[in-house]
Amino acid sequence: MKCDLRMIPMRLERHPISVSHETIYKFAYSADGHAIKLWRHLPEHRARRRPRHARSKYGQRFSPELNILRRPDVVADRKQFGHWECDLIQFRKKFGKANMTFLVERGSRFAIFLRNNDRQSQPVMNGLVQALQALPHLARRSITFDRGTEFTDWPYLQASIGTQTWFCDPQSPWQKGTVENTNRRARKWLSREVDPLSVTDADLIAVCNQLNATPRKCLGYRTPAEVFRKKLLAQLRHAG
Repeated sequence: MKCDLRMIPMRLERHPISVSHETIYKFAYSADGHAIKLWRHLPEHRARRRPRHARSKYGQRFSPELNILRRPDVVADRKQFGHWECDLIQFRKKFGKANMTFLVERGSRFAIFLRNNDRQSQPVMNGLVQALQALPHLARRSITFDRGTEFTDWPYLQASIGTQTWFCDPQSPWQKGTVENTNRRARKWLSREVDPLSVTDADLIAVCNQLNATPRKCLGYRTPAEVFRKKLLAQLRHAG
């Protein structure tokens, strides 16, 4: 039976020797501790130790106030125009760090594709700002992301164009199923075996146009481009 190393200090309380949890953990992860595989008796069974407080700092990047469960029902029901979902599409590691941002408007299924040199959050967010800033605010009310590190600079997005951000629960990509579905459709042309650096801007626009010009059953066999244009014009008339 494995013992819990956290119990050791409690058992030593009756004796004059003082041993802290930190001392025990340091020994478990030391060369001597590894030699006897003491780490296997730790509560989380890791051979390497995470930096202290690393998890809590990461969690603070996505405030509980921004959890998708707090997202208004009008967004979830697709009853309001201007709410988007976003994801990154990845390729084989042998092609390097280049990737693409997929952005999809929930109601119309209208898609926008952007290219990225890597997964650094600031450039990813800057690309979203540049892509959306020309739209009226009512056409870019919010974006729902997962909790990938590429989206940790969400405050920059909100400060730049006022777009609200929402975040899925951890390991729950199905909560942004619209963009996930678009990703699967796009893989017909942008499989993981494609070198993203070989995809020209014209190629990317062509794939995007193909998706936006394909009639969808969920849209009454209208195209995403048709629905998006109609809703956008309605917002512009309303604003005027």
